[in-house]
Amino acid sequence: MQIYDVLIIGAGIAGLNAAINLPKEKKVLIVCKENSWDCNTFYAQGGISVAVDKDDIKAHIEDTLSAGAGLCDKKAVEVMCSEGRDAVDLLIKKGFKFDRDEDGHLLYTKEAAHSTNRILHAGGDATGREIHLFLMQNNPHPLMYKTTVVDILKEGDTIYGVRVYHQGKFKNIYTKNLIIASGGIGSLYEYHTNARSISADMQGLALECGCELRDMEMTQFHPTVFVGMQKARKQLLSESLRGEGAYVVNKRGERFLFDYDKRGELSPRDIVSRAIYDYKQKHKDDTVYLSFENFEKEFFKHRFPTIYYNLKGLGFNLPEDRVPISPAFHYFMGGIKCDIDARVENFKNLYVVGEVASTRVHGANRLASNSLLEGLVFPIRAIKDILNQEQNFPHKEFEEKEEILFKEGDKVLKNELRKIMWEKVGIIRSKKELKVALNRVDEILLKDIGKLLRLRLLTSKEIIKSALKREKSLGAHYIKE
Repeated sequence: MQIYDVLIIGAGIAGLNAAINLPKEKKVLIVCKENSWDCNTFYAQGGISVAVDKDDIKAHIEDTLSAGAGLCDKKAVEVMCSEGRDAVDLLIKKGFKFDRDEDGHLLYTKEAAHSTNRILHAGGDATGREIHLFLMQNNPHPLMYKTTVVDILKEGDTIYGVRVYHQGKFKNIYTKNLIIASGGIGSLYEYHTNARSISADMQGLALECGCELRDMEMTQFHPTVFVGMQKARKQLLSESLRGEGAYVVNKRGERFLFDYDKRGELSPRDIVSRAIYDYKQKHKDDTVYLSFENFEKEFFKHRFPTIYYNLKGLGFNLPEDRVPISPAFHYFMGGIKCDIDARVENFKNLYVVGEVASTRVHGANRLASNSLLEGLVFPIRAIKDILNQEQNFPHKEFEEKEEILFKEGDKVLKNELRKIMWEKVGIIRSKKELKVALNRVDEILLKDIGKLLRLRLLTSKEIIKSALKREKSLGAHYIKE
């Protein structure tokens, strides 16, 4: 029976960066729910924020803390911002190519709430896709596709492995160390920008396992998303567009964001999302657009090729045409509580990295493009911690039992849940609507449902309970009193 040194759940930037920093001689396995590219990293457009030099580290820390609205862990932020440059430079040293100017200098752009240009990008607006491809090409360890984790095998404070559903069968996979890098919660919401496999089941499993979930009410909505398509995952229109001159306008071409905040298009994304949502509520006969009138065509095609060709395929001629937009769920700041070495409290050998983790580097509102940086820095710290540990845990075998993952009617209830989360636990909340949502989630939990839906419901319930508990608005959590 094989026992892995490290088992990694998730093949986004956090999981893959952990993998490529583990020695080839270690027994490592990565599992992912669908194909490897079905992750949020693959869809990340804007870029990766990093201090331009040592002098910029302090400002990057201050910008991150300011966006986080007082909920950040300052030490975690200092770790991310101070170690970020080394993590990015290590990626470059390994051969990754960020966009550069004609003289070979790295190109930095600016995004909302940053005090200076410090966003690196690759392939124009395909940073996430380029990083994901690079990490996949440099990963020396096996990757198991189309594998759903359905249980965490633990006894006391020790993790022994996971139970998975793979190729129509249930099986146990044993490991000395477990790294959860499974991403956020996007599929809980009716409108979102996430990969379809990001469905919040790992948060539910962690809850059942005895992990503490933290800041679950902190759900971030991206303000500029093209929602005129049938699929739940909507076309993201990168923050960088506004950073480089795109405007939010109404059907008359008027820029109304300054009525909400003096920073206009460069306000933090929670403010922009609420402004657009509020404007659409007050002017139901109006449409909100993103205007690209400041861009020259050749520059736009070169800088934002993914957006250009995706929207061209939908009939838009950019940058001449305006694109109708709406906010949609984008990023989860809460998650499984861990320390700055990614260790989960009260467990000897459990780590969480990336969006599934709550390091509190994002606080109540993630600073634009800090997520990819988090996905580089903390996996490296986790691997160092694992390699420095003396691990002599006794092996324990668990029954390879089967469970009913899906039941008839689950899909209808899943879609109802997504509508509840969007309408009652979304951009603007109220105690009354949150209580209605909580009651309905409790009702569905009493039904005869499959395990995966139950895990989604458990995660949703924690989000709603956390939102009710925080009675005052803070950052991305906005509640009408």
